[in-house]
Amino acid sequence: MIGRMVHDVPRHVLWLLGVLLAGLLVAPIFADDYLLTVLILILYFAYTGQAWNVLMGFAGQLSLGHALYVGLGAYAAAALYVHYGIGPWIGMPVAILISVASGAIIGFLAFRFGVAGVYFAILTIAFCEFARIGFDHFGWIGGSGGLFMPVSNHTQNDLLNLRGQPVMFYYVMLALTVIVFVLCHLLLRSRVGYFWQAIREDEEAARSLGIATFRYKMAAIVVSSAMTAPAGVFYAFYYNNLFPEQTFFILRSIEIILGPIIGGIGTLFGPVLGAFVITGLSEGLQELLTLYGFDTPGAKRLFYGVCLLLVVMVLPNGIWPPLARLLRLHRSRDTTGPQS
Repeated sequence: MIGRMVHDVPRHVLWLLGVLLAGLLVAPIFADDYLLTVLILILYFAYTGQAWNVLMGFAGQLSLGHALYVGLGAYAAAALYVHYGIGPWIGMPVAILISVASGAIIGFLAFRFGVAGVYFAILTIAFCEFARIGFDHFGWIGGSGGLFMPVSNHTQNDLLNLRGQPVMFYYVMLALTVIVFVLCHLLLRSRVGYFWQAIREDEEAARSLGIATFRYKMAAIVVSSAMTAPAGVFYAFYYNNLFPEQTFFILRSIEIILGPIIGGIGTLFGPVLGAFVITGLSEGLQELLTLYGFDTPGAKRLFYGVCLLLVVMVLPNGIWPPLARLLRLHRSRDTTGPQS
């Protein structure tokens, strides 16, 4: 399967991927602590954006509550570690199962009863808010007072328990991002991926062609929630504290979807490019304002709004599609198939 994937990708795209990956592999050698933190954030949003892109970009189902799956994954793995000493890699399958169950419930309620479009988006927000309020009053995981991870030291790297220096977290997040990128490519080129795209373009037409739209939309939300959960596990062990007001806050969901929107919804490179652009520029702007003594806590949100406005007005399909055409990164036969 991997061999077929490599064969399907144009050679110059493989070169681009190789150069990008090589640059990311050696980046910690040249990056200071602050830049390394920014790179970790970029990879985190590239990962979560790619997971969200499965549901919206591939299958056309708009979710505005994806912080739910991040939060459930984070709390599940963190609670198992804090209360029972179960490491994150063992806790991750549990986190994925809980997120998948939540996604399946949302999907069943929405898709079985015809909740679509903006109403589906509102439903995802509602479930995220339910989780925030519920976890606020759930004493076993700290409630509104927060859940704190034990941190013995930062001098030695313990990959098994995800305890250690930022450079270790960087490479873990890089590995996760590469894995989800490959998985999304395989999905996009698979039979399921083509069915998702048919549903995205015209659900009624897809149904008339015999595609089981309910089944494949359920598959999309289950896959997307499963992919998102590991980001929550990483979030918990990287930041070492969890608060419901922060973890399930709607702004967390907005941050997840900004990368794909800016980069290009429905493409493989879009969420990655969008994460580099939106996170890199916003962090650079915040650092610049701090350097010159401006106390502007809302600068990032204003910047997000300006970026979205510019993209909607100038590049409604995102940055990646026109950039790919400019660099001739698609084969001619790909013009009617899935875009990278």
